[in-house]
Amino acid sequence: MGGFRLQSLVANAKQLMKQNNKHQRDVPKGYLAVYVGEIQRKRFVVPLSYLDQPLFQDLLRRSEEEFGFNHPMGGLTIPCCEEAFVCLTTQLRVS
Repeated sequence: MGGFRLQSLVANAKQLMKQNNKHQRDVPKGYLAVYVGEIQRKRFVVPLSYLDQPLFQDLLRRSEEEFGFNHPMGGLTIPCCEEAFVCLTTQLRVS
């Protein structure tokens, strides 16, 4: 994947945050609310710095493939199981 497409994914994630401000009211500055799960979705609040991480960018690509930029929860929806997401974010925290 080229750098332009990756920049587009990150830019679209940030745009989605702005468009869905009502879902972000209780999210601290510098963080993003995401909805994770394959069937039932759980809300997580993650640092914006994750948008720069290759592992998280892979989730953004999967999200784009499944939902385009029309997210059913009103916020960024990530189509993976909750356990995998928790494992990934744990890796990002320690790196």
